[in-house]
Amino acid sequence: MNIHPNVEQIYTGCLAQGAYFIHSNGEAVVIDPLRESTPYLERAEKLGVKIKYVLETHFHADFVSGHVALAEKTGATIVYGPNANPSFTFHSAADGEILEVGDLKIKVLHTPGHTMESTCYLLIDENGADRALFSGDTLFLGDVGRPDLAQKAASMTQEELASTLFDSLRTKIMTLSPDVVVYPGHGAGSACGKNMSKETVGTLGEQLETNYALRANMTREEFVKEVTDGLLPPPAYFPENVALNKQAIPGFEELLAEAGKAFDPVAFEAMANEMEALVLDTRKPQTFAAGHIPNSINIGIDGGFAPWVGALIPDIKQNILLVTDNGREEEVIKRMARVGYDRVLGYLEGGFEAWIAAGKDSDSVESITTAEFAQRLAADPAAVVLDVRKVGEYTAERMTTSINLPLDDLNARFNELPSGNPVYIHCAGGYRSMIFSSILKSRGVHTIVDIQGGFGAIKNQEGITVTDYVCPNSGVAMAPPATAGSSDEPFLKRLLNRLTR
Repeated sequence: MNIHPNVEQIYTGCLAQGAYFIHSNGEAVVIDPLRESTPYLERAEKLGVKIKYVLETHFHADFVSGHVALAEKTGATIVYGPNANPSFTFHSAADGEILEVGDLKIKVLHTPGHTMESTCYLLIDENGADRALFSGDTLFLGDVGRPDLAQKAASMTQEELASTLFDSLRTKIMTLSPDVVVYPGHGAGSACGKNMSKETVGTLGEQLETNYALRANMTREEFVKEVTDGLLPPPAYFPENVALNKQAIPGFEELLAEAGKAFDPVAFEAMANEMEALVLDTRKPQTFAAGHIPNSINIGIDGGFAPWVGALIPDIKQNILLVTDNGREEEVIKRMARVGYDRVLGYLEGGFEAWIAAGKDSDSVESITTAEFAQRLAADPAAVVLDVRKVGEYTAERMTTSINLPLDDLNARFNELPSGNPVYIHCAGGYRSMIFSSILKSRGVHTIVDIQGGFGAIKNQEGITVTDYVCPNSGVAMAPPATAGSSDEPFLKRLLNRLTR
């Protein structure tokens, strides 16, 4: 793959997001920056270049961009394609406009469909050859941008947006050289698409051969149907992030000065009560299980932290106090700021150990090994087992007696929670199940047991029956999974018998 030496992809795994730093002959461009300015400023200083443009491919929904703060610090011009309407000063680039950066050129390609302002940027090298496409959320590796997020802003249906995207892909992108390198805005794990590759750089030629949405013989009707099929509801924080990205808001460095306050246990407890703050514990799941502040919730920093914060803390303006591993306070605040959670009041100085040393009350989550779980299940075959993985994971392979209630749906479907004494909870590996368990405990549900290692450990445990694996996309016939709230009457009767025995 012929990647230009002056292009750097800055990939953030937690968000599955790619930002880009391009430089030439004393000038630089940053594409889709995260909220913190420091990484880009440090690169510019090291290379001895001036950031001339901050290019945005669209108004992002899954993270808060740092375009305004970065422009203020560098004097760079913020650029959007046509149809953008932010509240700050920016340059509205015309379709086909050329931006010069040192000896390089960047051509603006307006590609509406994911959103109506969506724009790709085509890098043209010193010799006038098309070299790379920064495709934002228009084209991913393996997928294209979902067309359902901008319906309200565009006053269009998702089908109309998908039809618009069909034209953009075929008239602006698929006509480029197959050798053009594709740098997408996201990779696998992002909620901005449904079929993205784990690879973060590819070529257009590869996509023309493998991406379902770029089939040469695909009709408009087929495209609309396939692109809109199987879309999961977007996380609740997406519209909030779009609104923030249209405003001039503080950058991370400015936010940290307010959010990075340390409180001793007495002050921490008083602040939590006075401000009705949510206590967010970001330590490892099993560390949280062993002991934590009563009514706190756990979302571990060593996982898909920021998206889960966005998915499970409904109010982006919620006051929040942090319990972290010592030395990781700034990291936690930064990753929350990336998805717009700015109301962090501070953190517990000395961590949970200081809380215990101060004689404060604590709570715990019962967490057992799969071996112990198998023993309990043998003694009580009708025990309630809750699988909190996504529907696709559950459909592919599961315990034969488990019930599915995905963590993503917990807030919307809390009233569907099965009762039992106890309810055994598992996910794939133990990260999501502890989040789920912590939220239940914070809401007064205490008869829960976490299963360590999740389904990955369960399916290898002797004495536990699981279904045969079925690839979700294989088309192999399979009975629909039993889910909380299912209309499968016999299943609900069996469940009712379990819970009322």
